[in-house]
Amino acid sequence: MSPLSTPSLREQQHPLIRNLADTIEAVWHRHLTLSPYHLPDDLGYVEGRMEGEKLIIENRCYQTPQFRKLHLELARVGTMLDILHCVMFPRSDYALPMFGCDLVGGRGQISAAIVDLSPTNSARQLPEEYRLSLEALPSASFSQRRELPAWGEIFSPFCLFVRPGDPQEEALFLSRVEAYLELHCQRAIATQPTPETAAEILEGQRYYCRRQQENDKTRRVLEKAFGEVWAERYMTTVLFDVI
Repeated sequence: MSPLSTPSLREQQHPLIRNLADTIEAVWHRHLTLSPYHLPDDLGYVEGRMEGEKLIIENRCYQTPQFRKLHLELARVGTMLDILHCVMFPRSDYALPMFGCDLVGGRGQISAAIVDLSPTNSARQLPEEYRLSLEALPSASFSQRRELPAWGEIFSPFCLFVRPGDPQEEALFLSRVEAYLELHCQRAIATQPTPETAAEILEGQRYYCRRQQENDKTRRVLEKAFGEVWAERYMTTVLFDVI
């Protein structure tokens, strides 16, 4: 993996993307013992062109005793499109949900903001400790809720998918993501591995990844910039690799 050489891309992106990226990394460093996770050399930092605009993708990846892969991706297409994508992949012997978060924006406006802790067990339910903690969070009111995609049954009832309407709602979304992330990291380090459930958890992760790979919007952007073969490789090697 090629680390982010400078913070220049992050500084050019929408303030919510910049602040969320900083928050995610701060929570990771605060709670987890991080070591590098190596992507293929040609996929850590990528440049291409889409509809005449320069496309830049920068990835940061780590691993921990509890997580086989922590992935934070930042991407920008000219001044038209800003993207943040983050997924935490638990190791198969840790019975933990999948943390996922995405921001999509352009021309100064965030059009889509989603965060969830998605179950990976066969019952498709969050562990009770997660459910009780999430239910105890203060209510969060947003003016524009968004509809989940057709493959969105992988998400939990606590999935938040909105279009923030103003800076106050952007700050509220940021605080909610941080709360989910704090809970997830705290539960992870308090969890003991259970090798006997590894097959079930692994199948849950595979299902999550297969459904996420059905995201046509992401695939179309990658195909326009790099072609179908490259897009498939990136979707299945970097974004949602299935072990």
